[in-house]
Amino acid sequence: MDNNSILQKLDGLEARFEEVSTLITDPDVISDQQRFVKLTKEYKDLSDIMDARKRYIACLNTIKEAKDIIANESDPDMREMAREELSMNEELQPKLEEEIKLALVPKDPEDAKNVQMEIRAGTGGDEACLFAGDLFQMYKRFCDSKGWKLSITSVSEGAVGGYKEIDFAVSGADVYGTLKYESGVHRVQRVPATETQGRMHTSAATVAVLPEADKFEVNINEGEIKWDTFRSSGAGGQNVNKVESGVRLRYMWKNPNTGETEEILIECTETRDQPKNKERALSRLYTLIYDKEHQKYMDDIASRRKSLVSTGDRSAKIRTYNFPQGRVTDPTHDLQGFLGGNIQDMIDALTVAENAERMKETEL
Repeated sequence: MDNNSILQKLDGLEARFEEVSTLITDPDVISDQQRFVKLTKEYKDLSDIMDARKRYIACLNTIKEAKDIIANESDPDMREMAREELSMNEELQPKLEEEIKLALVPKDPEDAKNVQMEIRAGTGGDEACLFAGDLFQMYKRFCDSKGWKLSITSVSEGAVGGYKEIDFAVSGADVYGTLKYESGVHRVQRVPATETQGRMHTSAATVAVLPEADKFEVNINEGEIKWDTFRSSGAGGQNVNKVESGVRLRYMWKNPNTGETEEILIECTETRDQPKNKERALSRLYTLIYDKEHQKYMDDIASRRKSLVSTGDRSAKIRTYNFPQGRVTDPTHDLQGFLGGNIQDMIDALTVAENAERMKETEL
């Protein structure tokens, strides 16, 4: 893509930037929260592009002026200064072009959303449960480092520790865009704590990352939801088995693709506050139906990352955690640091690879 093509694309966005700048100050738009939030995000994205446009034009002008001085100026000091300016800006130009191309790639509208995550033990029995627990702690540390909020919605513990399954919600800035690459089978190679003879085991756990649905995106008649309450079990002292804080919802959902009706059952025992449990169960219902009604979108993700929720077979892995060698593969990273929540470098590498593919698709 040459300079003129880049500038033409940027010039075409300038009018839209001015229009959005005006719209977000309109009282009618401000009163429509859904539209206002959407336009505010578009304004921020366009602001970044307009800033890059300004820096790019300044860079091109400086290159042109420096070449004119070198060609026409007789003062050797001026010519030397111009050569320095030319060198700096010719080095800067391709970097700005890459920044602009990336900014012009259509953004996935799902990226800004919060997520529902599921980790399930796969092949490997008790060791797989322990590994699922390690993965959860890894994501928890990563979320803490990003300042995101993590809330557990459902837990099934393993017999010797870890989890058979753990579901949790993560909220914050651009959560789905960051964590979506984690979907798939994670494989571990190590001598597990459950092994008495020191033999190496290979186990697996599946991770699924689902974009959280907004209420206006799915059609649910909340009046048709049937609610039950029950006493929570587990640690909690005198409160346990006396207060019906656990909630269970049943909802008959008609699949718009097949026309078939199925019953959806969701339980939530996360807190001792029944209204909060009810709110979280309802949020999970919206997210679940969103996932079902947008299956094509989820299939696209699945094809990119092998599988979104697989059987947990070791052969379907997206990443291997190799304890004897102290490294994470595909690509290679330090194991202990990675399990400690330092996964941003891996995510950055996957983001760069995906953006490169998207730039090819959009011929940027």
